[in-house]
Amino acid sequence: MIFNTTQSPRHNVFVSFQHADQHYKDLFIDMMGDDIVNKSVGNGDIDDGLRVDTTRMQIREGFIRQASVTVVLIGPCTWQRKHVDWEISYSLTTSQIKPTRNGLLGMLLPNHSNYQSRQFSHKLIPPRLSDNCGNSSSYALIYDWSYDPLEVKNRIDVAFDRRSNLTPNNSRLQFGRNRSGQCSTGWSD
Repeated sequence: MIFNTTQSPRHNVFVSFQHADQHYKDLFIDMMGDDIVNKSVGNGDIDDGLRVDTTRMQIREGFIRQASVTVVLIGPCTWQRKHVDWEISYSLTTSQIKPTRNGLLGMLLPNHSNYQSRQFSHKLIPPRLSDNCGNSSSYALIYDWSYDPLEVKNRIDVAFDRRSNLTPNNSRLQFGRNRSGQCSTGWSD
């Protein structure tokens, strides 16, 4: 049994990731244990045969809406994925049914070319996440993957706190489809 060893409250966390990085998502959920409330989509939670709009609505209404922080696991191809872009977009949105936006943070996975490089290429992370990091906006922060649950819990706490004090940039049009190209080359506008 895993016990919550921190004094800060447990946050409802939605994890956004590319399915090729499922191993890291599972590891993240196991590692964080009782330090978070997992609001992520699990295998079998949504019927694969549904229309895209229905799937998006189910993810938005059944999972992201219940979260207070979104963690984006950034692998080498995550920047290409339309569902990751959409999940980040909805996490930054408020509405009558979701009156507060989610805190947002990214974690570069060990399989990402910028992992442990002390800097990251904005072209190798999801564009909407990039819009919220660095010079134009500091709503979100990006860290290297950590195997230390206390360190990750602290990052989640920071993202939760930042959501009330900063305004995100959610002006980019949502992806209509997945981006193409080699994973190492990044996106372009």
